[in-house]
Amino acid sequence: MNVPLYIARRYLFAKKSHNIINIISIISVIGVATGVMALVVVLSVFNGFDTLIANLYSHIDADLKIVPQQGKTFRIDSLPFKQIKELPEVSVFAEVVEENALFRYRGRQHIGIIKGVSRNYTELSGLGKKLKDGEFKLWRGSQPLAIMGEGVAYYLNASLAHFDPLFIYLPRRGRSYSPTRAFNKKAIMPSGIFAIEQDFDTRYVFTPIEFARNLLMYDSVTVNAIEIKLIPDANPKKVKNKVQSILGGKYRILNRYQQNESLYRTMKSEKFAIAMILTLILIIASFNIVGSLSMLIIDKRADVETLKSLGASNKLIQKIFLFEGMLISIGGSLIGIILGLITCWLQITFKLIRLEGRGNFIIDAYPVDVQPLDITLIFFVVVTIGYLAARFPVRLITKRILQQ
Repeated sequence: MNVPLYIARRYLFAKKSHNIINIISIISVIGVATGVMALVVVLSVFNGFDTLIANLYSHIDADLKIVPQQGKTFRIDSLPFKQIKELPEVSVFAEVVEENALFRYRGRQHIGIIKGVSRNYTELSGLGKKLKDGEFKLWRGSQPLAIMGEGVAYYLNASLAHFDPLFIYLPRRGRSYSPTRAFNKKAIMPSGIFAIEQDFDTRYVFTPIEFARNLLMYDSVTVNAIEIKLIPDANPKKVKNKVQSILGGKYRILNRYQQNESLYRTMKSEKFAIAMILTLILIIASFNIVGSLSMLIIDKRADVETLKSLGASNKLIQKIFLFEGMLISIGGSLIGIILGLITCWLQITFKLIRLEGRGNFIIDAYPVDVQPLDITLIFFVVVTIGYLAARFPVRLITKRILQQ
């Protein structure tokens, strides 16, 4: 039998000589439980938004993206891209040309990005599943077509029902002294409007790569990037290393995270900051454990003398009260985790807290994604805080009592 733990458990549930000690102990457990519950719920909501954003960008981001280490463009005829296409893990290999552009539609203007893609891009991207109007069609016979983001269509007041062309302007390469010849201009008919994510939707217009190359005055083998879709069971990290070894150091191979590194880094930073703030609140709440243990040690002074008379060592007596503080911390953390998981389940099942405001949202309630690693980290952090909070009063006060 673990004697210190047994006595600590009896002290925790037994009635004290002063009722205030029971009240402070209950407050300590409630304080820890509330902080842990808040951590579980808030981190799960952040995870939900992370998962939501990752799922949204999975429709437009390739598994791997090849870009030049220096400059904006490169030629695909002078590199061993055939070796990459023949890798067993590679499913789709698409060429991409991308550049800032000015869009004009029926007198209205908007600055965004033109993205020219090869004909097999529909096999790589899930963009066709996110259409709000029209169809994902880049060609109608020999006529090139464009797919606009919902935000671009909004700013241009564009509609597929108007049957008007979209004019795209790009700066002409080389020096031009005439304002009328400073831009290349081409018209293209829109065939669809997609909606994925607000920032993306307000910038992008997709066209055939041949149309974009002609507008940019590129030849037929010049690209800004190569996007690769892998087979379902492929390991992106291993394939990335293979591609890097084939191409050498003149090219960067970007995974999904690196393609939107600033966005994901910002979200992780926000999650970390919120976790630190809530952990600070937990540390403050743990001062209740200090007060509870201090009063309990003083209240049980007679018991300490009895234990000493029975031969208990100073170390054993300190362990009793240290275990008492740990039990308060562990009990509060377990209660908080259970309550947090119940709250998350209620939100997932019944969508109790909905998104406020006007407009069309991708989701109608706050997303929640409970991750076991977060729960485990929360438990160990709280137990560590409880241990440190209990160690101070136990060592200080019991030392004074035992020396009397």
